[in-house]
Amino acid sequence: MPAKDATVIATYSRRMRVRFDDKQEADARIKGKKLKPVCGDIVVVEPIDGEADWLITSIHERSNELNRPNLRGKVETLAANLDLVVVVAAASPKPDWFIVDRYLCAAENMRAAAAVVYNKTDLDNAIDPDNVLETYQQLDYPSIACSAETDDNLDPLAELLTDRTAIIVGQSGVGKSSLINRLAANSEQKTATISTKTGEGRHTTVNSAMISLPRGGVVIDSPGVRDYAPALQTPQQAIVGFREVHELGEHCRFANCKHLREPNCAVKQAVESGEMDERRYESYRRILALTERINRDRY
Repeated sequence: MPAKDATVIATYSRRMRVRFDDKQEADARIKGKKLKPVCGDIVVVEPIDGEADWLITSIHERSNELNRPNLRGKVETLAANLDLVVVVAAASPKPDWFIVDRYLCAAENMRAAAAVVYNKTDLDNAIDPDNVLETYQQLDYPSIACSAETDDNLDPLAELLTDRTAIIVGQSGVGKSSLINRLAANSEQKTATISTKTGEGRHTTVNSAMISLPRGGVVIDSPGVRDYAPALQTPQQAIVGFREVHELGEHCRFANCKHLREPNCAVKQAVESGEMDERRYESYRRILALTERINRDRY
């Protein structure tokens, strides 16, 4: 049997689950130690004599990658070939909007669409006192407040995911797997309650998995995080990652303005006048500082 292409739909360390063009699925393992396929990859697989498993021998060029620096400062790829990054926050655990901004920054640099979901609106404390969702809406990010528990307002999210390859990301415990369970009738992703001891979410999705959706399209369920940073190489990538900073920066005095202490900076003026959200500007500053520190430590 000749080699053929397949899509990686689940990862289990060095073992994978792949789907062929005819929708048939098979288990596969990786040839050698250098190959590192991720969910969404299109790979070349070969049959193994006398075994049901297939062997992944190479990875086709990716259209984009969702990356992060690991603890050693090296770039780690989480998923590939994405049309949409859906960042989930929730009433519980307490939302960290800086993490949301970091994922949005990654999506901008990947040239993938992005959206923000605020889950668990059924909870008593499900309020957005600072109108953060409105800020994202003003930046043209689809922003959806919903509840996986009660099915409230899930249809806009289902419509957004239709016919796309998407990934759902966010803090542990915000209900990513619960949302997928509601959106995909054939999905049985693990869920868990919030840890009452720490107030943080328990990690329930050990490996990434790609789930087909009834309306068409697929969504990748990814492990929850307590922190995230995009793997950026330059200050310019941090600027590109914030739509309003990138747009306002066109009016700065200096072409290489970092929007920190430079004179006649249009971004700083916009913050002072209230045209740009102050928290988003602080988020930009944090990502810029983190990017410079990571790259300084790397080299």
